[in-house]
Order: sequence, then C-alpha cells, then structure tokens
Amino acid sequence: MSQAALPADLPATFTPDKLEGASRQLLALLTQKSFQKREVVLSSGKKSNFYIDCKQSSLTAEGHVLIGQLFCAAIQKHAPEAKAVGGLTLGADPLASATAMASYLGGRPLDAFLIRKEAKGHGTEQYLEGMSNLEAGMPVVILEDVVTTGASTIKAIERARAGGLNVVLALTLVDRDEGGRQAVEEHAPLLALFTRHDFVS
Repeated sequence: MSQAALPADLPATFTPDKLEGASRQLLALLTQKSFQKREVVLSSGKKSNFYIDCKQSSLTAEGHVLIGQLFCAAIQKHAPEAKAVGGLTLGADPLASATAMASYLGGRPLDAFLIRKEAKGHGTEQYLEGMSNLEAGMPVVILEDVVTTGASTIKAIERARAGGLNVVLALTLVDRDEGGRQAVEEHAPLLALFTRHDFVS
C-alpha cells in the first residue's frame, strides 16, 4: 500500500515512516501467526496451497494496534469522508474494534458496527449491531480479513446498504488474488494491505 500523499495533519503514529514500519511488522506477524503453506480446501470449495487465518494475528495485542493504525491511515487517505467501520462477524469484529480505538486515539473517531451472518432471533431481529451510533446515509467502510471469492465482503456491503448506510470503500488485510477483487469492485472499491504475493511467490 502506498503511503504517499497522506494528509499533513495526521497524528505521529500515522506518518509515512511509522506506517511503513507498522506494515512490515504486521506482515511479519501475519506470516508467523496466520500463514500456513499447505494444501487446504477453502470455504468456496476451491483447493489452495496456502491458508491464512488472520484472526490468529488480529486478536493479539500487537496485531490489534498495528491493524488499527494501518486501517485508519488507509481510510483517511482513500475514504476520508467515512464516519464508521464494520463488517461481517466474526473475522471483521477485531478489525472494527482495532480501527475504532486507533481512530479515537488519532483524533478522528470512527465508530464500529457489526454485521450478523443471520438476523437476530429476538428483539430488533436485525442484521446490524451498533446502529444507534449511526445515521441513515452515513458513509462507512466495510472491513474484511481475507478476500477470496469476495462473497462475504459483498454480503456485508449489501446488508450495510440495506440498513441505510452508504458504503464508500471495502478494506481487507489480505487479497488472495483469486477473483474476489473483481467481484467486490462491482459493488464498492476494494483496498488490500497485502496480497498473496506477500506470502507466496
């Protein structure tokens, strides 16, 4: 991810040199904690020669801080109008939490929301949690840990829009480069911090 032309008033943790170091540190953490080079069958049914479980990194204290900083900087550069972040549970939950915390510490708060896989079985019976903090038409960013086919990201985008939110960007930790980007970008722009080429040659 290019760090050029970041806003001049970014807090110290979001400056290009800090972000470059954070990006290297996060990639090292993902490689150590989340990446496995082995034959697997993905949720899409496709076979792959590597597997990456980003939750093993995003749920660490180190990963939480790094993801929050990098996601906030990406949002400030590519979707500065955004007011909130969220995504499909469970993978996006720590990402939304990390981004919300980092944004508050950075002086530009982004509230978090969660998108259920199934509608709540009682009470409001809705898909979105945290809506009392949001407004209709509010610009938001959908967060994802890994994009493969793009199906879960698209589902999150659709449910956010059905809930009255204006999705302006989708942001993922890893794009596996398996066609998901093209599918997602029919619905919203997609930005990835890393791709498969950062992990396998």
